[in-house]
Amino acid sequence: MDRVFFSIGCVLGFLGVALGAFAAHALKARLAPELLATFETGVRYQLIHALALLAVAWAHSRWPGRVLGAGGWLFVAGTLLFSGSLYVLSLTGVRAWGAVTPFGGVAFLAGWLCLAWVPWRGRAA
Repeated sequence: MDRVFFSIGCVLGFLGVALGAFAAHALKARLAPELLATFETGVRYQLIHALALLAVAWAHSRWPGRVLGAGGWLFVAGTLLFSGSLYVLSLTGVRAWGAVTPFGGVAFLAGWLCLAWVPWRGRAA
């Protein structure tokens, strides 16, 4: 599982950099400033959670278990829901996509709690 989360983290990091460059160069002239800022928020959270997945991969090599695995998948789901909804909202202007974003935020929060819980247990959970 550590290889899976490490690989997903690297892919999300790569895509985050690519999307950030896309926003800075291709979208800057096409989107209203508030929509561009929304897109950039999605990129920022994607990059942060790409790094979080690298942390999950490292932690999984030390404390493997279901809780940590759940945390990693929550980071993946959070990225898809949070960042993905912000990308779609920015590109389409459809504000209804903003209703999806909090579900991604909750997934991120739950993922961080899982990541924090495992070392306190001191063994696989």
